[in-house]
Amino acid sequence: MLAKLSFLSMRKMLKDYIVLLFGLTISISIFYMFQTLSLNRDFIEGNSLINSIGLVFNVGTFILAFITFFYIFYATSFILSLRQKELGMYMMLGAKKPKVTQLVFFETVTIGIISIVIGLLVGSGLANGVAGLLMAQLGFSAEGFKPVFIPSIVTTVIFYMILFFLTAFVNATKLARKSVLANIKADEQVEEVPKFGTKTFLAAILGLILLGIGYSCLIFMEQLREIGLILGAVCTTAGTYLVFMSLLPVFVASLKKRRGLNEKGLNSFTLAQLRFRVKSLSRVLGTVAMLVALGVGAIAGGFAFHHNVETMTVYFKANDIVLYAPTEEDERLLNEMNIVEQHEYRLKVDEEAFYLLKDDLLASPPMIYTYADETDEEPVRLRVSEPLSDSEYALWDYSDDERPVVPNEWSIAIGTELNFYSPMFNGRDVFILDQELYDSEDGSEQVMWVVNVDRFSDYLPQLRVLDERQEELAKELSSGYFGWLGSKYSSYINTKAISVGTIFMGFFLGIAFLMMMASVLMFKLLSDASKDIKRYAMLRKIGVRKKVLVRSIYKEMLFVFTFPALLGLLHVLIGMNMFSFIIIDPYAKIWIPIVLFLGIYSLYYFVTVQLYKGIVLPKKE
Repeated sequence: MLAKLSFLSMRKMLKDYIVLLFGLTISISIFYMFQTLSLNRDFIEGNSLINSIGLVFNVGTFILAFITFFYIFYATSFILSLRQKELGMYMMLGAKKPKVTQLVFFETVTIGIISIVIGLLVGSGLANGVAGLLMAQLGFSAEGFKPVFIPSIVTTVIFYMILFFLTAFVNATKLARKSVLANIKADEQVEEVPKFGTKTFLAAILGLILLGIGYSCLIFMEQLREIGLILGAVCTTAGTYLVFMSLLPVFVASLKKRRGLNEKGLNSFTLAQLRFRVKSLSRVLGTVAMLVALGVGAIAGGFAFHHNVETMTVYFKANDIVLYAPTEEDERLLNEMNIVEQHEYRLKVDEEAFYLLKDDLLASPPMIYTYADETDEEPVRLRVSEPLSDSEYALWDYSDDERPVVPNEWSIAIGTELNFYSPMFNGRDVFILDQELYDSEDGSEQVMWVVNVDRFSDYLPQLRVLDERQEELAKELSSGYFGWLGSKYSSYINTKAISVGTIFMGFFLGIAFLMMMASVLMFKLLSDASKDIKRYAMLRKIGVRKKVLVRSIYKEMLFVFTFPALLGLLHVLIGMNMFSFIIIDPYAKIWIPIVLFLGIYSLYYFVTVQLYKGIVLPKKE
């Protein structure tokens, strides 16, 4: 009978339970998506540039488990808050307390099992969909990635079942310890307003110290390595929660005390709302701040590694395109590009050597990358300026040859930039001759084009076709050609091939964390909305205009959304420094993930406001 009454009551509060189920499902889905990567060691170790990638995922698992632990405890306590008054009535009417607490226990576990089943289904679907989308955009096959991964399913089920059993036990114990009257009047009780005292002061100081240690570990990651990663993650996470739990209530209280602000419009009500709920909000906002840091940080890392591919390719070659014996089709493809400069060099070829015309080289010296001095960390792009005063030169040093070896800059230009060090021209000598000596050679004459475009990565389809034809020529020219052309495009493709796995993981996890971030904050605000209905109805009855109430809701929600976003982004801006010893510029294009996050975050803000308005504002005037 008691179970039947409980079921009927749950049907009446179906909307509240749907909100709860949505939050739990998203949490489980994201945890599962993370585990599909974390537990697939063969995939992450075979597709990552980071040597300690296993440790990175272990630390990430710890942070996510820590966040999930608090989130699940909060979410399942929501079940108790929904039913506490009703269960108190059952006890008042004669139901035995052990039976009622047993009912709460099994109800919590049952909802947990349902959410696990749905969460795994949604999680595998999201993993497959997100991975497929990223693979298509990145041109990455992601071999070894499994959206349905048995170890991930087992880990997720065990972890969440332990959490649900634990929280069910805690909820049942809470209910059993409270008196019948306290349970009946549960919805009439307000949260204790935190006061600033010695404990709060010490917690704030400790939180700031932990954040300082965490940030220092991230900044000096190159020196600290594995210890810095673990210590930085633990200290930053703990510091974030302590800062929110200690300083946020103090900040709200200080705003409430400012008469000019408090007495303006409906600010007194808005600030009072925040002040009474700030204690429970602080924990959730700490969770959101960490999820923002993880989500935006992962996406920013993906962008940084993606940009690093192009940056590293630039340092491989100072010139974008080198074409040996170009055809009309090659010229047509070049016409599709925005060419910045183009040079032509004549050369002759026979069975033994290539002979370059010195006059052409001096008339249009190619660009090279070189180090101005030993202290330079990055090479400098410049045009060859060394003279070629002799009538003939050899690219390589021949002990039995009287020809002088080409100067250093010209050696870089001809060997690296014009590709004569590459397997394409393997097996032949290379000489630079003046006009007279060049004319005396009997080899067939060819031309070589060196082209620079405005943005190399904008023309990858055309460059692929150009490289394919150059590879055909390479096979004809050199019996020792083994499949590497030495072009800038081939360097780009090879660099991308070893980086794309890391890029994929960054984007994949970033999307997952941002989805969980949005669901956590939305769930918290909407789950508390039912308690605010009476307050807004009372304000409406005493004459407060609906427009003023709506403005108050926007202000309250803006306050709640702003603080975790600010601290989370600060974590990202400092934390990106941890990649500085792996990639050239970890902050390259960081504005893209930040703008993307702000767009998604703003969308969730407006959606949450609309849903909250629909709950708390009177439906009829």
